[in-house]
Amino acid sequence: MEENDLIVERKKKLVELKEFGIEPYGRKFIRTHKIAEIKEDISGKVKVAGRIVALRGHGKASFADLKDASGKIQLYFKNDVLGDEKYKIFKKTDIGDFLGVEGPTFRTKMGELSIRVEDFKVLAKSLRPLPEKWHGLKDVELRYRKRYLDLIANEKVSKIFQQRSQLIRKMRKFLEERDFLEVETPMMQELPGGAKARPFLTHHQALDADLYLRIAPELYLKRLLVGGFEKVYEINKSFRNEGIDTLHNPEFTMLETYTAYSDYEEMMEMTENLITFLSREILKKEEIEYQGQKINLKSPWTRMSLEESLKKYCSLEDFSNLEKMRKIAQGLDLELTGKESGFEIGDNIFEKKVQPGLTSPTFILDYPINTSPLAKNKPAHPEIAERFELFIAGLEIANAYSELNDPGEQRRRFENEVKEKREGIERGVDEDYLEALEYGMPPAGGLGIGIDRLVMLFTNSSSIREVILFPQLRPEQ
Repeated sequence: MEENDLIVERKKKLVELKEFGIEPYGRKFIRTHKIAEIKEDISGKVKVAGRIVALRGHGKASFADLKDASGKIQLYFKNDVLGDEKYKIFKKTDIGDFLGVEGPTFRTKMGELSIRVEDFKVLAKSLRPLPEKWHGLKDVELRYRKRYLDLIANEKVSKIFQQRSQLIRKMRKFLEERDFLEVETPMMQELPGGAKARPFLTHHQALDADLYLRIAPELYLKRLLVGGFEKVYEINKSFRNEGIDTLHNPEFTMLETYTAYSDYEEMMEMTENLITFLSREILKKEEIEYQGQKINLKSPWTRMSLEESLKKYCSLEDFSNLEKMRKIAQGLDLELTGKESGFEIGDNIFEKKVQPGLTSPTFILDYPINTSPLAKNKPAHPEIAERFELFIAGLEIANAYSELNDPGEQRRRFENEVKEKREGIERGVDEDYLEALEYGMPPAGGLGIGIDRLVMLFTNSSSIREVILFPQLRPEQ
């Protein structure tokens, strides 16, 4: 970026501050209050610090607005109070500079609570003007690429990330009150597992070994069930080398939990309880609005099988009529290989035709086993998995199933995946995981919740990029 006149002027002031003997990038400043804590009944002096967000000069007196993370307050600088030299130093400050100030509070003639500054320190000189003079950063690409400017200019954005942090804290509270143990599992793995997705490949120099960034922590968390832990969870970063859009980022955050001696029915109940708990705790209500849609989170939530949803919304009565199902799929511009089962085609039709209309919280149950290689099948229907996905406002929020703990059946499914090379992704059989299963893993229910999408829902954000501080972007040209 070429230096414009404003930057040149600010750099000149930087030099002049140094000539005054001022360190323009200061050190520790002890505050007595955050700005939001300042009330008119405070006696004596206060010491606050923050960024200058407005300046108004009147000869030998000036006003400034100072903002910290909690709020904003007006400052009053007067030559008679500060003295000539200190007031000259103040005149070298700009909007964007960080100051620490000290002085008593008072009310102006207009009734505004203010601080009469008796002393101040320059804590950081800003060499670039803030975006659009505080009228807001409008360029979406710039907002994501330079999130720090977005946080300065757009207060609503800062609130989104405060709510995100609160949501994760409350999520931990919910789980820990139910005796879940928080754990950490490897982000670099010898074999990618736990989901069907294309992984990122990296290389470890010291070991001279290729490793994969995890696409899910599932197989390591289930090893912990083998080891004797009965309730575990991880708030994890996972990575998938796939497309980027309003619902997908290559690096994303999930909650995964596993409960021994449980199943997918119990996971449904826990999911419903967790999300309604979060809504009450964070939003103080059980009815929310998302992109113009009012959504009631009160129990009970709708439950229907995948087959029932296709019958209801697409008039599909017979999953064995592959010809009819393929025609419907083609009419929806879905790409098929010709090898899909009726349930697999139905799954694709569901995503295109049914899912967008699932506004109220809806559990869709009983997916094809071919798309659920880590799930137990239903005893009376071996082609169907004991699995559900949760949809709210058309967003897939959660995925869960009764965990497969039969090592022989798990080996068969892994070997089928290797043979089929689905989605063109090379897969290996995770022998270490299979060996762990051979020691015995209790029956269990497992649950994954997309935290980014849940934050989208709670903050009424239309894109996943709005709820990730630094989303992945194309390199700048």
